[in-house]
Amino acid sequence: MLIRYKKSFEKIAMGLLSFMPEEKEVKKLIGTIKEYETNENWQLFLWKEEDILGAIGVQIDESQEQAVIQHITVNPSHRNMGIGKKMVDAVNNQLGSKYSVCSNTRTDAFIAHCEDKAK
Repeated sequence: MLIRYKKSFEKIAMGLLSFMPEEKEVKKLIGTIKEYETNENWQLFLWKEEDILGAIGVQIDESQEQAVIQHITVNPSHRNMGIGKKMVDAVNNQLGSKYSVCSNTRTDAFIAHCEDKAK
């Protein structure tokens, strides 16, 4: 189930985002979380089954009517189970009526990988 990020999930979200190579540096990671907390055009969602297993973040571009996936990550012990694809599908279901959900160049490869695993 997709849930909206809130401050009480900060440590979990930072842990998940730290699995992404470009978010390894603590200063960068803190900046990313602050962006999701303060910028209304940046939305972070967490994927919860029994535990929180993944995170997906989008940047809303009102002028282009797009929700661009900026971050997507799954706990390493739960990878290759289709969770990434479930997160993309859930974001599309939630935002797709208003925005075209698409990926940026960093997330293209991950999303393609998720689609291949789910087949």
